[in-house]
Amino acid sequence: MDKNIKFMKAAIAQAKKAALIGEVPIGCVIVYDNRIIARGYNKRNTKKTTLAHAEILAIEKATKYLNDWRLEGCTMYVTLEPCQMCAGAIVQSRMDRVIIGAMNPKAGCAGSILNLLQMEEFNHQVVLETGVMQEECAKLLQDFFIMLREQKKIEKEKKKEEYDED
Repeated sequence: MDKNIKFMKAAIAQAKKAALIGEVPIGCVIVYDNRIIARGYNKRNTKKTTLAHAEILAIEKATKYLNDWRLEGCTMYVTLEPCQMCAGAIVQSRMDRVIIGAMNPKAGCAGSILNLLQMEEFNHQVVLETGVMQEECAKLLQDFFIMLREQKKIEKEKKKEEYDED
C-alpha cells in the first residue's frame, strides 16, 4: 500500500473520531521516520476554543514527542486543507511536507484562497501534495453537514409542534 494512502487513512480515522463527538470531521497525523508520532482531530466545540484544530493539536503532540518546537523531517497528513492559523503554525514548526485530502475553497490557505505554506517571503516553505484520498475526505465532510442540516430541521419541526400544542 502506498504510504500516502496508509497515513491518510490514519488521518481519516481521526476525522471520524471528531464526527462521533459532533465536531466537524477533520483529522490529522504527523509522521516522522515512517511512524505516526502525533494524531489530532477537531475539538473546537468540545474544548470551547478556536485553537483546537486537528493540526494544532497534532503539532503540540509532535513537539512534545520530539522535545523540540522544530518538526524538521516530519510530514503532516490532514483530511482538509489547513486554514490560515494552521498553515501559519505549520510554517512556524518547520514541517517538511504536508499531504492534503480535500481542498477548502472557503478557508483554505494551502492553495485555495492563498498558499501560506509556500510563500517565498517566509524563511521556510513546505513541500505540498494535495488530493490524496480526496473523495473519501470530502465525503466525510459532506455527510457530516447533511446530517447536521437534518438534525436542525428535526429540531425546528419539534419546536413548531411544541408551539402548536400550546
